[in-house]
Amino acid sequence: SSTILIAFIAIIAFSLWRIAVIDWEMPLFYYLFVGIFVLSFTPYFIATTYEFYEDKIIVYYWVIKVEKKYSDYGCYYFDKKGVMLSTFKMPRRLDSFRGLNIRFTRNQLEKKRLLEILEEKIGNKA
Repeated sequence: SSTILIAFIAIIAFSLWRIAVIDWEMPLFYYLFVGIFVLSFTPYFIATTYEFYEDKIIVYYWVIKVEKKYSDYGCYYFDKKGVMLSTFKMPRRLDSFRGLNIRFTRNQLEKKRLLEILEEKIGNKA
């Protein structure tokens, strides 16, 4: 899937090069768009580490540390690659912006233990 994503980014970058640099003669637009576009995909390429404590979850991205309390979340539910912690009592469309997506590893060995922790700390499975 990473190969497909990289190929997609390359096709978009080439297409925008033709439009912004060759046709419009505005390379600044090209560099700004490609920079923002590539940065939006960094969660797929950067390793993420989760630490679960009695009262909080700490998520380590590449250079960012995010600390959230279990009390900030109203429910949790499964998605394709993990568990989404929602700030609402029921799943909402804003969850991808306000919630926390905990992704499983490829073999999903941590799934059972994680669900036990979430049931104990949050309790409201949607």
